[in-house]
Order: sequence, then C-alpha cells, then structure tokens
Amino acid sequence: MDLNLQFPAGWNKAREIKFAQGYTKPSPRDFVGDGPLTEPESLALYNFTLQHDFRLILAYHTQGEVIYWRYQDFLPPESEFIGRQFANASGYTLEVTPPESAYAGYKDWFISSYNRPGYTIEAGWGENPLPISQFDTIYKNNLGILILGAVL
Repeated sequence: MDLNLQFPAGWNKAREIKFAQGYTKPSPRDFVGDGPLTEPESLALYNFTLQHDFRLILAYHTQGEVIYWRYQDFLPPESEFIGRQFANASGYTLEVTPPESAYAGYKDWFISSYNRPGYTIEAGWGENPLPISQFDTIYKNNLGILILGAVL
C-alpha cells in the first residue's frame, strides 16, 4: 500500500491513474488501496492534522531533490513565495506535481481542506531505501527548510 495515496483529495482520480499504470493489487508503491484512509498510518496522520492548527505542512519523500507545492488550482496565500524560500535554502527545484502523481497525497488533502501551504519535499536520489551515505547531504540540504518552516 502506498500510504501517500490514501487521502481524500482526488482519490478516485488517483485510483484511475494508478490502475491504468498496472498498480491494481497490493504492492510497496503506487497501490491506492480500496478507498481513502483505509490504512491506520494514513488515518493517524489525518486525525493528527485535524487536531492541530498547522500553518503549513511538509511531507517528506525520497526521490528527486524537488519540492512540489501545488494541488490542482488551489493557491493558498504565500504558498509559492514560501516554496521559493524553501528551494533557495535547499538547492532543490520548486515544481508542480506531475499529473500521474497529483492526487490523493497528504499535501493535496491539506491544501484542499485548509487552503494553507503544503509541500512534498523529495530528498535524495536513488533506489529506496536510500543509502545512509546520503544522510549528511540530505540533512544539510533540508535544515534550512525545517528552520524556515518553523518561523514563516
């Protein structure tokens, strides 16, 4: 089960896309499951978010040294500005999520539900799990994002 394809933000569209790509049964990635929020980990994050008043969220992933900042046509105030600050601090590029991955993520649900900035940060390169040898570089690249996220 792909836990980041479990959120109620275009889940049916995500299912359509991933099934068309051949992800129709349980697997470690790209399988959306039988419905949104069916997995305890995703439901826990959803409920945790509902219980707090976050100004923004950061969803960390591990492929590409890129920051995704939008969900569909939602443009929360300052979201692009903050995203550019994160990109400048990390050296990562700021990009729009590719269409095949643009639905049912935690960031997508947060943005669409709260109209506040949300970011998926893809740290590192290579095959998962990433080697521990990348830790120092990933930490260095992301420290500025974490600090800015706390103060912006």
